[in-house]
Amino acid sequence: MSFATSILTKSLNVFHCAGSPCNNCDIELLDTLTPRYDLERFGITLVGSIRHADVIMLSGVFNTKALIRAKRVYEQAPKPILVIALGNCACTGNIFIESYNLDAPVGKHIPVDILVPGCPPKPEAMIAAVAKLIAKLKGK
Repeated sequence: MSFATSILTKSLNVFHCAGSPCNNCDIELLDTLTPRYDLERFGITLVGSIRHADVIMLSGVFNTKALIRAKRVYEQAPKPILVIALGNCACTGNIFIESYNLDAPVGKHIPVDILVPGCPPKPEAMIAAVAKLIAKLKGK
């Protein structure tokens, strides 16, 4: 395990990028950060700039306009960057997959490392995804 990988497993900075969400995923994400679930015990903190992020968390439906901006955010991120798709909309397109302005789920355009399904995903599912992400970084 390299030094950079060792540091990443102890302190992941997450940038949240919302496409066209209903905000249920956002509320559950914020609930996960509260002391009740305490995602910060894994070293996870939300950052306000993509330039300081190690992980991009995508939520909502990424229609044509939102996808352009999500790709731009992904390109501006320092590499290596990990990507989490949060919720059914980001993972599969959900009920909007047949929409005229939704080409495909966001994973077809941006490489996604971890999928967290659910509508909305529960905090326990997000914590399990973070644990999988850390295990993936450690190479297990």
